[in-house]
Amino acid sequence: QVQLVESGGGLVQPGGSLRLSCQASRDIFVGNDMAWYRQAPGKRREFVARISSSGYTVHTNSVKGRFTISRDNAKYTVYLQMNSLKPEDTAVYYCNSLPAVDWGQGTQVTVSS
Repeated sequence: QVQLVESGGGLVQPGGSLRLSCQASRDIFVGNDMAWYRQAPGKRREFVARISSSGYTVHTNSVKGRFTISRDNAKYTVYLQMNSLKPEDTAVYYCNSLPAVDWGQGTQVTVSS
């Protein structure tokens, strides 16, 4: 049973923007914090941002002021608005709930000129 489906990635030039979406199943979304993570080639998966069920957000330092996590509780969807993208943001982006469930397929973000 698919529980997390990420979308919205793509190829973008430095300085550009993308909006990622993560459609979650109701049972893992309602009442849980949701988070975005990313994994660059040859590196470990790392935390990017987190949002509580009530909307409180935390962003890792490297994306503060550029990325914004949000959620639509009616659609069981969490978003990641990414602005001022840099080449070092290139990675596969994943979402998950807290506590975590099986990972989805992720969505590739490539920042390159």
